[in-house]
Amino acid sequence: MSTAQTPSTPAPLLWDIFCRVIDNFGDLGVCWRLSADLARRGHRVRLWVDDASALQWMAPGALQGAWPGVQVLRWEQSLLPQSLAHLVPADVWIEGFGCEIAPEFIAARAHSTWAPGPNGLNFPVWINLEYLSAEAYVERAHALPSPVMQGPAKGHTKYFFYPGFTRGTGGLLREPGLVAALQRWDDADAKRRWLAEHGVDWTDEFLVALFCYEPLALNALLQQWAAQPSRTRLLVSAGRATQAVQTALTTLGPLSPDSPLQITYLPPLSQTEFDQLLRCCDLNFVRGEDSLVRAIWAGKPLVWHIYPQDDDAHHAKLMAFLGALQAPPSLVQFHRLWNGVETLASEGNLAEWLPADLDAWRSAVQNLRDQLLQMDDLTTQLIEFVQKKR
Repeated sequence: MSTAQTPSTPAPLLWDIFCRVIDNFGDLGVCWRLSADLARRGHRVRLWVDDASALQWMAPGALQGAWPGVQVLRWEQSLLPQSLAHLVPADVWIEGFGCEIAPEFIAARAHSTWAPGPNGLNFPVWINLEYLSAEAYVERAHALPSPVMQGPAKGHTKYFFYPGFTRGTGGLLREPGLVAALQRWDDADAKRRWLAEHGVDWTDEFLVALFCYEPLALNALLQQWAAQPSRTRLLVSAGRATQAVQTALTTLGPLSPDSPLQITYLPPLSQTEFDQLLRCCDLNFVRGEDSLVRAIWAGKPLVWHIYPQDDDAHHAKLMAFLGALQAPPSLVQFHRLWNGVETLASEGNLAEWLPADLDAWRSAVQNLRDQLLQMDDLTTQLIEFVQKKR
């Protein structure tokens, strides 16, 4: 019987993924998840990154080569002829979020007369992996070619690849079996053990995960939680969220031991632990791109703190997402206040919406999740796209 590869069982590929860390490590978080997911599916990945320090807590062992199939390399190595002279040519190049591959790296491939990669491809499939958005332009721009007009790759083509929420886009990162695996934390005993292992003495309070920048409405929300009769346990992510909460408390004053609001500051969590945290909580405040996607898969009510831009372009992006979510009016209004689109009036009460409208918020997230589960995930679509272009 023939052992040749068939279209249904394509040969594993070698991928070069390039990432520049702008701030907050969101770019690295997405690029690492993609790298790890490709490796789990039998591919080999070289992740070129200018600041890999966050992988120490995001993916323990990654910098030591403990993740089979993924090799983390310093961005500077992509500039050095001595590092590139014997580099095995890749089948795929991915520029994460518009970061440009170093001309030296491209020239090294050009000067080797575009030596074939391990699967005989004379030039890699070249992809610019874009940021996530629900805006209408995404479907129009997804998978469009962009001819290279200058430099050593002149005459070749790169392609724009857009993640998204509709079938006309590249979908979202979702490892096989992820949603089913997260259901383990629905069991109250398993949830309690997980929380205890992470320093949380949970006594059945309303659990809230907080991963944010510096929302203007944070002070009001903390004050309102502390004044309401029901108990809330706020689990605050390390970094800017912790700093924002501690800054707020310098104004509001320390919480008493019997306050209805109790706060736990979490250490940096690995990506796997962060996913589990979102499934354990009753409400998730998330920020940026990677954690938004993970909150959707968790299927719990969510509030998104979108990355702010000076020209307020993020407002349109936020509203486009809320449209895709089919968010109920209270969730739209909460997002507008949380993201500074509107100013919180003195009589406004953010906290009162949470128990009153939480079921509707949860339904919106779960409905979107169920729709997305009917689509191919981002990694599957990338692999299929590359195979077609080869």
